[in-house]
Amino acid sequence: MTQTTEHYPLVATDLPGPRSAEYLDHQGRWESNARSYPRRLPIALAEGFGSYVRDVDGNVFIDFLCGAGVLSLGHNHPEVAAAAAGRLSVLTHALDFPTPAKREFLDAQLSMLSPDLRSRMKVHFCGPTGANAVDAALKLCKTATGRSEVVSFQGGFHGSSHAAMALTGLVSQKEPVAGGMPGVHFFPYSHCSRCPLELRPDTCRTNCAALLEHALEDPNGGIPKPAAVVLELVQGEGGVIPARPDFVRRIRALTRALDIPLVVDEVQTGCGRTGTWFAFEQYDVEPDVIIASKALSGIGLPVALILYDKRLDTWAPGAHTGTFRGNQAAFAAGVETIRIFERDGVLANVRERGAQLRARLGELADNPWVHEVRGLGLMWGVELADPTTGAPAAERAAAVQSYALRRGLIVELGGRDDSVIRLMPPLNVTAEVVDVAAGIVLEAVRSYCS
Repeated sequence: MTQTTEHYPLVATDLPGPRSAEYLDHQGRWESNARSYPRRLPIALAEGFGSYVRDVDGNVFIDFLCGAGVLSLGHNHPEVAAAAAGRLSVLTHALDFPTPAKREFLDAQLSMLSPDLRSRMKVHFCGPTGANAVDAALKLCKTATGRSEVVSFQGGFHGSSHAAMALTGLVSQKEPVAGGMPGVHFFPYSHCSRCPLELRPDTCRTNCAALLEHALEDPNGGIPKPAAVVLELVQGEGGVIPARPDFVRRIRALTRALDIPLVVDEVQTGCGRTGTWFAFEQYDVEPDVIIASKALSGIGLPVALILYDKRLDTWAPGAHTGTFRGNQAAFAAGVETIRIFERDGVLANVRERGAQLRARLGELADNPWVHEVRGLGLMWGVELADPTTGAPAAERAAAVQSYALRRGLIVELGGRDDSVIRLMPPLNVTAEVVDVAAGIVLEAVRSYCS
């Protein structure tokens, strides 16, 4: 695909096109029934560049899914791709041995922290997925504290491994799998427009935090002091729900007072997605453990890690391992990604394009089917709901997604009953591309939600 994109997006066939239909049929015959994305986005991808992908039929789409957020600089950024390719003939796999590429990557990641936080952090390289890093964080905190209970929040998503799934709010994902990890206690999250305590939005900003305070401080609260409290600053799969700052600060104060490690899951929000390198920077808190993965390489090569306070570093050698935790190509790509972030002012672009999306999507505020438009940085959601009953409008959201695809825009669904249209563009996306994509979303919503 060339960099000349004046005529994109361009959809010239029915969807799926004839060649995509062949690929999808082959996939359906041989791949697991658990496959998901192509069921609602029926295309077979051939190539990509920047904010665009081309399917095998030649149709070109703006990609506002970006590998579920892993492609922070879009598809195949030439400098990042060259950095990764440069490792392939040198060293690709090194377990947890120290290497020049790993050291540069480690130093680059630590450089993105404040000096005070950096001085207190250690880093553990996990298996290649965010879920594996979640598992590592749980093991770390349980080992360091000697405790077993864990607090998580309703609506959250932390992955599909056995332990990470236990922390996830979505019951339907867990029901088919018997014998989940015990000791997880769920508390309400600060989703004020759908207050879990059914209080008025102007009065319930921190009542969720108060509920957790009472449960953990009350001798009759029923929950032994937990090994960790695990929190997303923006619930991504849960529907793009930024936590209220006062809620987060109250949780941080509680966990510090009770000496409970606070774990922030930045798998989706990290690496610049919200306009700062980590989302917690915008909440004026410092966690004890940071979980990162997805966009660490900037180009979709898998790598995951946890950064944590040195006082928690009590586990033994080999306590958490992973064969693919030494991905040298991913390390080189990650170093180059951070260099480009700093050179090109990518974080500033995230904030500017985020403000642009806020303004454009805000044009939907008067639509009776739009329950809420919300987001942070370049992580946005449009929640659709029945204007009479308030019930999630899942069918309309699916229709909006399908319409957008036919117009050349890939978006994801999430939230309750998949009623939230989710937008996760590349972090270096241009104002022009955002304008085109936002126009498609507005047109799609107005077509199916009038």
